[in-house]
Amino acid sequence: MSLIGNEEYQTAYAPLLPEIDFITFNDLSDLSAITDKTAAVILEAIQGEAGVRVPDVAYMQAVRKRCDETGTLLIFDEIQTGFGRTGKLFAFEHFGIVPDILMLAKGIGGGMPLGAFVAPKQIMDVIKDNPMLGHITTFGGHPVSCAAARASLQVIKDEKLIEQVEEKALLFRQLLQHPKIKEIRGLGLMMCLQLENFDQVYQVSKYCAEHGVMIDWYLHCETALRVAPPLNISTDQIREACTIILAGVEKYT
Repeated sequence: MSLIGNEEYQTAYAPLLPEIDFITFNDLSDLSAITDKTAAVILEAIQGEAGVRVPDVAYMQAVRKRCDETGTLLIFDEIQTGFGRTGKLFAFEHFGIVPDILMLAKGIGGGMPLGAFVAPKQIMDVIKDNPMLGHITTFGGHPVSCAAARASLQVIKDEKLIEQVEEKALLFRQLLQHPKIKEIRGLGLMMCLQLENFDQVYQVSKYCAEHGVMIDWYLHCETALRVAPPLNISTDQIREACTIILAGVEKYT
């Protein structure tokens, strides 16, 4: 099995996972490591905790092609990217491909605890009998969480929140211009602000929290600030939040 990740992921998790190989995200030359002995490739459609790394379309299509050639399952982790976050219902839609298995959580429940393993029937049939009931959990599919997820998806559709993502993201990018912000990475309302060091990130995060804006950093990229507002954020709220963020950047960088 192959996990596609950055160097920090490999250092953190490689010793814990037997018979797992890591290949480099967005690096076409590494795809030759996927062979007919590879059971599955697992990757994020857009890397989240690595600091919002968006892969090239050509790379993602090459991963899909290589997995098809070798008979390898392609598994997408869309825990952070699903349900409109990037401007599409699912981030894989940006790349013109479809994974064999899709992992979902966070946005699916609208704030309630819920996750999903999404796959075609032929794949689900394999895991439901060997081991018996291997595809279920004690609280999996809890009716209250499922009701919340259904209601949340209905709101996303009825209020056309996905259609507004690109315009709102553009406003963030226009407003968050500052010489000490080295880069704004991301897609849709999944963005990060690259600063110089962790001390700057910590101080700006603290300043923002004290002034009503929740912002933090990433597990594997502590030099960047996370910008991931709710999809229904208003333009007035975007302007207010950006004013506070810029004030923090100005004061602590």
